[in-house]
Amino acid sequence: MSKQLDHLPTLDGSDQALRTDLSEADRKFRQWMRANLSHAADHFGLTVVGHARLGWFDRSISARVQAADRQLWLRVVSEEKQWTDGDFWTGNFDANAFATLSKPRVLDVYEWEEWRQQRAELMTLAPGSTCSPTDVLNQAVDLPDEWWTRLRRTIQTVAATPTDRINADQALVTGRIQQHFGNSVSPVVRQWETVHGDLHWANLMGPDFSLLDWESWGRGPVGTDPATLLCYSLLVPETADRVRNTFAHVLDTDAGRLAQLYAAARLLHWIDKGGHPDLAAPLRKLVETF
Repeated sequence: MSKQLDHLPTLDGSDQALRTDLSEADRKFRQWMRANLSHAADHFGLTVVGHARLGWFDRSISARVQAADRQLWLRVVSEEKQWTDGDFWTGNFDANAFATLSKPRVLDVYEWEEWRQQRAELMTLAPGSTCSPTDVLNQAVDLPDEWWTRLRRTIQTVAATPTDRINADQALVTGRIQQHFGNSVSPVVRQWETVHGDLHWANLMGPDFSLLDWESWGRGPVGTDPATLLCYSLLVPETADRVRNTFAHVLDTDAGRLAQLYAAARLLHWIDKGGHPDLAAPLRKLVETF
Protein backbone atom coordinates (compact mmCIF):
# COMPACT_ATOMS: atom_id res chain seq x y z
CA MET A 1 0.00 0.00 0.00
CA SER A 2 1.28 3.46 -0.84
CA LYS A 3 -0.32 6.88 -0.91
CA GLN A 4 -0.46 8.57 -4.32
CA LEU A 5 -1.49 12.02 -5.51
CA ASP A 6 -5.01 11.64 -6.88
CA HIS A 7 -4.63 14.08 -9.76
CA LEU A 8 -4.31 11.84 -12.79
CA PRO A 9 -5.90 12.47 -16.22
CA THR A 10 -8.85 10.39 -17.47
CA LEU A 11 -8.01 10.30 -21.14
CA ASP A 12 -8.63 6.67 -21.99
CA GLY A 13 -9.49 3.29 -20.51
CA SER A 14 -6.00 2.64 -19.17
CA ASP A 15 -5.98 5.96 -17.30
CA GLN A 16 -9.39 5.19 -15.83
CA ALA A 17 -8.19 1.74 -14.73
CA LEU A 18 -5.17 3.29 -13.05
CA ARG A 19 -7.36 5.76 -11.19
CA THR A 20 -9.61 2.91 -10.09
CA ASP A 21 -6.61 0.94 -8.81
CA LEU A 22 -5.33 3.95 -6.88
CA SER A 23 -8.78 4.62 -5.43
CA GLU A 24 -8.97 1.05 -4.18
CA ALA A 25 -5.45 1.31 -2.75
CA ASP A 26 -6.48 4.50 -0.93
CA ARG A 27 -9.56 2.78 0.48
CA LYS A 28 -7.51 -0.12 1.79
CA PHE A 29 -4.89 2.22 3.26
CA ARG A 30 -7.55 4.20 5.14
CA GLN A 31 -9.09 0.99 6.40
CA TRP A 32 -5.66 -0.07 7.63
CA MET A 33 -5.15 3.29 9.35
CA ARG A 34 -8.47 2.85 11.18
CA ALA A 35 -7.25 -0.55 12.32
CA ASN A 36 -4.05 1.12 13.60
CA LEU A 37 -6.16 3.55 15.63
CA SER A 38 -8.14 0.70 17.16
CA HIS A 39 -4.92 -1.18 17.94
CA ALA A 40 -3.46 1.88 19.70
CA ALA A 41 -6.68 2.41 21.69
CA ASP A 42 -6.59 -1.23 22.80
CA HIS A 43 -2.95 -0.83 23.85
CA PHE A 44 -3.82 2.10 26.11
CA GLY A 45 -7.02 0.41 27.35
CA LEU A 46 -9.24 3.13 25.87
CA THR A 47 -12.38 3.26 23.75
CA VAL A 48 -12.66 5.33 20.58
CA VAL A 49 -15.75 7.53 21.01
CA GLY A 50 -15.26 10.26 18.41
CA HIS A 51 -15.28 10.34 14.64
CA ALA A 52 -11.88 9.34 13.29
CA ARG A 53 -10.17 12.08 11.28
CA LEU A 54 -7.57 11.32 8.65
CA GLY A 55 -4.72 13.80 8.33
CA TRP A 56 -2.59 15.09 5.49
CA PHE A 57 -2.38 12.48 2.70
CA ASP A 58 -3.87 10.00 5.19
CA ARG A 59 -0.52 9.64 6.99
CA SER A 60 -2.20 10.13 10.36
CA ILE A 61 -5.52 9.36 11.98
CA SER A 62 -6.96 10.82 15.19
CA ALA A 63 -10.05 10.59 17.37
CA ARG A 64 -11.44 11.32 20.81
CA VAL A 65 -11.06 8.40 23.21
CA GLN A 66 -12.67 7.68 26.56
CA ALA A 67 -10.55 7.12 29.66
CA ALA A 68 -12.00 6.24 33.05
CA ASP A 69 -12.55 9.83 34.15
CA ARG A 70 -12.16 12.02 31.05
CA GLN A 71 -11.92 12.15 27.30
CA LEU A 72 -8.51 12.37 25.62
CA TRP A 73 -7.18 12.60 22.07
CA LEU A 74 -5.40 9.71 20.33
CA ARG A 75 -3.32 10.23 17.21
CA VAL A 76 -1.53 7.58 15.15
CA VAL A 77 0.96 8.54 12.47
CA SER A 78 2.40 6.11 9.91
CA GLU A 79 5.65 6.58 7.99
CA GLU A 80 8.19 4.63 6.02
CA LYS A 81 10.89 3.78 8.54
CA GLN A 82 13.63 5.76 6.78
CA TRP A 83 11.66 8.99 7.37
CA THR A 84 11.25 8.54 11.13
CA ASP A 85 14.64 9.83 12.25
CA GLY A 86 13.83 13.53 11.80
CA ASP A 87 12.71 16.11 14.33
CA PHE A 88 9.10 15.91 13.17
CA TRP A 89 8.69 12.34 14.46
CA THR A 90 8.92 13.44 18.10
CA GLY A 91 7.66 17.00 17.65
CA ASN A 92 4.40 16.69 19.57
CA PHE A 93 6.10 15.05 22.54
CA ASP A 94 9.03 17.48 22.49
CA ALA A 95 6.52 20.35 22.57
CA ASN A 96 5.62 19.34 26.13
CA ALA A 97 8.44 21.78 26.90
CA PHE A 98 5.89 24.57 26.32
CA ALA A 99 4.18 23.87 29.61
CA THR A 100 2.52 27.29 29.92
CA LEU A 101 0.93 27.40 26.47
CA SER A 102 -2.62 26.43 25.53
CA LYS A 103 -1.94 23.26 23.57
CA PRO A 104 -2.40 19.51 23.89
CA ARG A 105 0.06 17.72 26.13
CA VAL A 106 1.33 14.26 25.16
CA LEU A 107 0.67 11.86 28.03
CA ASP A 108 2.00 8.63 26.56
CA VAL A 109 3.60 7.25 23.39
CA TYR A 110 3.49 3.78 21.83
CA GLU A 111 5.38 2.67 18.72
CA TRP A 112 5.26 -0.48 16.67
CA GLU A 113 6.32 -1.62 13.20
CA GLU A 114 4.04 -3.20 10.63
CA TRP A 115 5.69 -2.74 7.20
CA ARG A 116 5.70 0.95 8.18
CA GLN A 117 6.59 2.56 11.48
CA GLN A 118 3.58 3.51 13.59
CA ARG A 119 3.59 6.06 16.42
CA ALA A 120 0.59 6.52 18.69
CA GLU A 121 0.43 9.64 20.85
CA LEU A 122 -2.12 9.94 23.64
CA MET A 123 -2.83 13.61 24.38
CA THR A 124 -5.01 15.88 26.42
CA LEU A 125 -8.11 17.08 24.58
CA ALA A 126 -8.19 20.76 23.61
CA PRO A 127 -11.57 22.44 24.26
CA GLY A 128 -13.68 24.00 21.53
CA SER A 129 -13.42 23.26 17.84
CA THR A 130 -11.00 24.02 15.04
CA CYS A 131 -11.42 27.45 13.45
CA SER A 132 -11.69 25.83 10.01
CA PRO A 133 -12.18 22.29 8.71
CA THR A 134 -9.38 22.99 6.23
CA ASP A 135 -6.01 24.67 6.62
CA VAL A 136 -7.04 27.41 4.18
CA LEU A 137 -9.68 29.75 5.62
CA ASN A 138 -12.73 30.04 3.36
CA GLN A 139 -15.06 32.12 5.52
CA ALA A 140 -14.68 34.75 8.21
CA VAL A 141 -14.15 33.59 11.78
CA ASP A 142 -15.68 35.43 14.74
CA LEU A 143 -13.00 35.38 17.42
CA PRO A 144 -12.75 37.62 20.50
CA ASP A 145 -9.94 40.13 20.93
CA GLU A 146 -8.53 37.99 23.76
CA TRP A 147 -8.10 35.12 21.29
CA TRP A 148 -5.89 37.29 19.07
CA THR A 149 -3.94 38.48 22.08
CA ARG A 150 -3.25 34.91 23.16
CA LEU A 151 -2.23 33.95 19.62
CA ARG A 152 0.32 36.76 19.54
CA ARG A 153 1.65 35.90 23.01
CA THR A 154 1.94 32.23 22.05
CA ILE A 155 3.99 33.00 18.94
CA GLN A 156 6.20 35.34 20.96
CA THR A 157 6.77 32.66 23.61
CA VAL A 158 7.66 30.07 21.00
CA ALA A 159 9.99 32.49 19.21
CA ALA A 160 11.94 33.16 22.42
CA THR A 161 12.38 29.46 23.32
CA PRO A 162 15.84 28.03 22.51
CA THR A 163 15.92 24.70 20.67
CA ASP A 164 18.18 22.51 18.56
CA ARG A 165 15.23 21.37 16.48
CA ILE A 166 15.11 22.56 12.85
CA ASN A 167 11.96 23.57 11.01
CA ALA A 168 13.72 25.12 8.01
CA ASP A 169 17.35 25.79 7.15
CA GLN A 170 18.88 28.18 4.64
CA ALA A 171 19.05 25.56 1.90
CA LEU A 172 15.32 24.85 2.13
CA VAL A 173 14.40 28.54 2.18
CA THR A 174 16.65 29.31 -0.78
CA GLY A 175 15.33 26.36 -2.77
CA ARG A 176 11.65 27.22 -2.28
CA ILE A 177 12.06 30.95 -3.00
CA GLN A 178 14.21 30.45 -6.09
CA GLN A 179 11.88 27.73 -7.37
CA HIS A 180 9.01 30.21 -7.63
CA PHE A 181 10.60 33.66 -7.71
CA GLY A 182 13.98 33.00 -9.30
CA ASN A 183 16.79 35.38 -8.40
CA SER A 184 14.59 38.47 -8.19
CA VAL A 185 15.06 38.62 -4.42
CA SER A 186 17.82 37.59 -2.06
CA PRO A 187 16.77 34.49 -0.11
CA VAL A 188 19.40 34.95 2.61
CA VAL A 189 17.86 34.70 6.09
CA ARG A 190 19.58 37.05 8.53
CA GLN A 191 17.32 36.47 11.54
CA TRP A 192 16.18 33.13 12.94
CA GLU A 193 13.82 32.14 15.74
CA THR A 194 11.84 29.16 17.01
CA VAL A 195 8.59 28.67 15.08
CA HIS A 196 5.55 26.43 15.28
CA GLY A 197 6.04 25.85 11.57
CA ASP A 198 2.49 24.90 10.55
CA LEU A 199 0.30 27.78 11.67
CA HIS A 200 -2.94 27.41 9.72
CA TRP A 201 -6.63 27.56 10.58
CA ALA A 202 -7.21 23.83 11.04
CA ASN A 203 -4.54 23.86 13.76
CA LEU A 204 -6.17 26.71 15.70
CA MET A 205 -9.01 26.19 18.19
CA GLY A 206 -11.74 28.63 19.14
CA PRO A 207 -13.44 30.36 20.76
CA ASP A 208 -11.02 29.37 23.53
CA PHE A 209 -7.55 29.67 22.09
CA SER A 210 -5.42 26.56 21.62
CA LEU A 211 -2.76 25.60 19.08
CA LEU A 212 -2.52 22.04 17.74
CA ASP A 213 -0.04 19.94 15.75
CA TRP A 214 3.48 20.67 16.97
CA GLU A 215 5.06 18.03 14.77
CA SER A 216 7.34 20.40 12.82
CA TRP A 217 8.29 23.09 15.34
CA GLY A 218 11.91 24.24 15.42
CA ARG A 219 14.23 26.97 14.17
CA GLY A 220 13.08 28.91 11.12
CA PRO A 221 13.17 32.39 9.60
CA VAL A 222 11.86 35.20 11.80
CA GLY A 223 8.21 35.82 10.97
CA THR A 224 7.49 32.33 9.61
CA ASP A 225 4.37 31.81 11.73
CA PRO A 226 2.61 35.16 11.10
CA ALA A 227 3.53 34.96 7.41
CA THR A 228 2.17 31.43 7.14
CA LEU A 229 -1.12 32.32 8.82
CA LEU A 230 -1.46 35.36 6.57
CA CYS A 231 -1.03 33.25 3.44
CA TYR A 232 -3.66 30.78 4.63
CA SER A 233 -6.05 33.73 5.27
CA LEU A 234 -5.91 35.46 1.89
CA LEU A 235 -9.28 34.20 0.65
CA VAL A 236 -10.97 36.10 3.50
CA PRO A 237 -9.65 39.69 3.27
CA GLU A 238 -11.06 40.85 6.62
CA THR A 239 -9.28 38.03 8.45
CA ALA A 240 -6.10 38.58 6.45
CA ASP A 241 -6.23 42.24 7.55
CA ARG A 242 -6.62 41.15 11.17
CA VAL A 243 -3.56 38.93 10.86
CA ARG A 244 -1.60 41.80 9.29
CA ASN A 245 -2.60 44.18 12.06
CA THR A 246 -1.87 41.68 14.84
CA PHE A 247 1.60 40.92 13.53
CA ALA A 248 2.50 44.20 11.79
CA HIS A 249 5.52 44.57 14.09
CA VAL A 250 6.99 41.53 12.32
CA LEU A 251 5.38 41.43 8.88
CA ASP A 252 6.31 45.04 8.06
CA THR A 253 10.03 44.41 8.52
CA ASP A 254 12.58 43.11 6.03
CA ALA A 255 12.62 39.79 7.89
CA GLY A 256 8.83 39.63 7.81
CA ARG A 257 8.66 40.31 4.09
CA LEU A 258 11.19 37.56 3.42
CA ALA A 259 9.12 35.23 5.62
CA GLN A 260 6.06 36.04 3.52
CA LEU A 261 7.96 35.19 0.34
CA TYR A 262 9.04 31.90 1.85
CA ALA A 263 5.54 31.07 3.12
CA ALA A 264 4.05 31.93 -0.27
CA ALA A 265 6.65 29.79 -2.04
CA ARG A 266 5.86 26.84 0.23
CA LEU A 267 2.16 27.08 -0.62
CA LEU A 268 2.85 27.55 -4.32
CA HIS A 269 4.90 24.36 -4.16
CA TRP A 270 1.82 22.47 -2.95
CA ILE A 271 -0.37 24.24 -5.49
CA ASP A 272 1.92 22.83 -8.19
CA LYS A 273 1.05 19.39 -6.81
CA GLY A 274 -2.69 20.05 -7.01
CA GLY A 275 -3.54 21.58 -3.64
CA HIS A 276 -5.17 24.96 -2.89
CA PRO A 277 -5.52 26.16 -6.53
CA ASP A 278 -7.72 29.09 -5.44
CA LEU A 279 -4.81 30.52 -3.45
CA ALA A 280 -2.45 30.86 -6.41
CA ALA A 281 -3.61 34.31 -7.59
CA PRO A 282 -3.85 35.87 -4.08
CA LEU A 283 -0.39 34.57 -3.21
CA ARG A 284 1.17 36.04 -6.34
CA LYS A 285 -0.63 39.33 -5.72
CA LEU A 286 0.77 39.36 -2.17
CA VAL A 287 4.38 38.97 -3.25
CA GLU A 288 4.03 41.56 -6.03
CA THR A 289 3.85 44.21 -3.31
CA PHE A 290 7.42 43.51 -2.14
